[in-house]
Formats: sequence, structure tokens, C-alpha cells
Amino acid sequence: MGEPIALTLTVNGTAHRIAVEPRRTLADALRRDCGLTGTHIGCEHGVCGACTVIIDGAPVRSCLMFAVQAEGCAIRTVEGLASTDGLHPLQAAFMEHHGLQCGFCTPGFLMLATALLERNPDITDDALIDALSSNLCRCTGYQGIVDAVLSFACSQRTSFSKG
Repeated sequence: MGEPIALTLTVNGTAHRIAVEPRRTLADALRRDCGLTGTHIGCEHGVCGACTVIIDGAPVRSCLMFAVQAEGCAIRTVEGLASTDGLHPLQAAFMEHHGLQCGFCTPGFLMLATALLERNPDITDDALIDALSSNLCRCTGYQGIVDAVLSFACSQRTSFSKG
């Protein structure tokens, strides 16, 4: 199985010194070794998107990446979205637009949408909807998720144009 490898993962700005087997996925390391259980593990094949995190600004399926590959990277998980002041505006939009039911897929959608909008705040609605279709939800029928993300995107575009 391989001897554990000592490494440091920087997650949401905090350094986590851990030792993992070389084959441990980033998703498993985040949950088991860093205690950050917001990253969900669904299919373990990169299909469902529940494990999506942001690495160096890009959305990544953490079930397809080994933890040792993430050393030296800036990792963001759903736990890093909210601030001490309250929910991130995208999280609030999910609540307002009923973009969640069971909530299992929600962290992956939040991280995917966050990464997409941070990288391209002017992404077209059609491109955003197309990108969101890469994550799976079994409960909501997607409309609430799409409405929440589009509402947040619109508010961000409006705030940028005023600033």
C-alpha cells in the first residue's frame, strides 16, 4: 500500500500537516485527515461533481486527485465560503431560490459556480447553465440550482458595474 507520506495541505488558508498513503484521494484526505466533511464523495469516478473543490482557482473533482498532488496548492472547500458575518451570497441564493433539497450535491455546485464566476464574471447565462450540467442532482430538478446561480451571477455583475 505504500508508507504514509507527510505533507501539508493548505485548505481555506489553513495549513494541515497530515500523513497519507500515496493512493489516498484528496477528497478522502480532506474528510478524514483535515476534518472538513463538507466535500462529499458520491460516485468516486469524477462523474457526479459532489466532491468539487477549488484548487488554485480552478474547479477540480477531488475524488480524481491524489492528496499528494495537492501539496503546495491553494485548496478551497465549501467550509471556506461562509465568513464570520454569515453565509456567502451564493449560499444565501441557494436558500432563497430553493436550490437544495437533500443537500448532498450542494457543496459541489457551490464550489463549481464560485470557481466559474470568479474566473469569468461575465460568463453568459447559457455557458453557466451548460457548465452546471456537469454536476448531478437527484432531488431538485436543477431549476432551483440554476435560478440561484443565475441570480447570484446577475447580482455580482450589477455590483461590478456600479463599482
